[in-house]
Amino acid sequence: MKTKLRILITIDWFLPGYRAGGPIRSCANLVNHLKEEFDFYIITRNTDYNSTAPYPGVTPNIWQQRYGVNLYYFSSDTLAYNSLKKVMKEVQPDVIYINGIFSRYFSIYPLIISRSLKVGRVIVAGRGMFAPGAREVKGGKKQLFFKIARYVGLYKSIFFHATNEMEAAHIHEVLGRHTPVIVASNLASKKRMGGFSGNPEKKVNQLWLVSFARISPEKNTYYGLEILANNKFDGEITYDLYGQINDSAYWNSCQELIKELPANIQVTYRGSIESAEVPAAMQQYHALFLPTKGENFGHVILESFMAGLPVIISDKTPWQNLQESEVGFDLPLEQPMLFREAINSLLLMPQEKFEKMKAAVGKYAVAILQDEATLRANRALFGLE
Repeated sequence: MKTKLRILITIDWFLPGYRAGGPIRSCANLVNHLKEEFDFYIITRNTDYNSTAPYPGVTPNIWQQRYGVNLYYFSSDTLAYNSLKKVMKEVQPDVIYINGIFSRYFSIYPLIISRSLKVGRVIVAGRGMFAPGAREVKGGKKQLFFKIARYVGLYKSIFFHATNEMEAAHIHEVLGRHTPVIVASNLASKKRMGGFSGNPEKKVNQLWLVSFARISPEKNTYYGLEILANNKFDGEITYDLYGQINDSAYWNSCQELIKELPANIQVTYRGSIESAEVPAAMQQYHALFLPTKGENFGHVILESFMAGLPVIISDKTPWQNLQESEVGFDLPLEQPMLFREAINSLLLMPQEKFEKMKAAVGKYAVAILQDEATLRANRALFGLE
């Protein structure tokens, strides 16, 4: 009987964490789909993003079985180059899959350590960090990092995982066109789609919008608020924000803008919620509004489709030509009036027409979830297809 390949995954935050958003879901979905075919070993922290509290019920610094895979949760006091090397060497992996670019302990050190291990393939998942919008944040430091990485050959003989051709182009733009890139879209959750009956009635001149994303420049929270503040809407709009606050100064500027909104537009910050709670929360709204500066996948966008919600997003994501499928709007950030028109079209939409749109959204989601080519592409990451 053929022995399963051992895949060692390094990632800053993993389940039961949820505050880091997309990367956790991307990694969790990947192992959930493929754990019967591969032996996964995951090295991560024992705390969630922006938290110092250890996960309850999780014993750190030992290998343990959770979620059907092998997990090692490092406590902060034991994180060091030598301890990482010791644990990685214990696994004797066939493939190392590194999530992210800039993390010292879970991106850079594992990449260096992999040189001393006999590994068939080392893969780095960019997780959207090569996108122009992501590179702009702390741009000077990131530009210097990539310059040094190229000079010292940090990524020599390394494969990169891009979730779409646009992300592949961003990687080539930064690291050179000869950089090996494997394109495989992120996998959706294996959970069933929720029913759409929970969505509130869509009354004319009433619209309930929601965002599930970090409050940050990358997610363009302020831009979304500007759309609501700088345009007149003849109706009542509610916009609820869920997500981690990354930058207090940025959030303060958002709050100042919220104070200037007219009485017919209500914006409320709802805090962070666990990923498992997102589908139920989505049922309380009509549409997702996320004018992001860039997503390599955008799990919350797919989850919106699965919940029957149309979306209003930027054209900086893999979700393109949504108007043609009548499931939402993907719009250029350079034309804010188009966002105003999209919001207004939903605001004025009656229930009967909205039900037809939700039906189209449901069909669109089913087609995505039944795409076997995506599963094959993810197997190919590890050299099986």
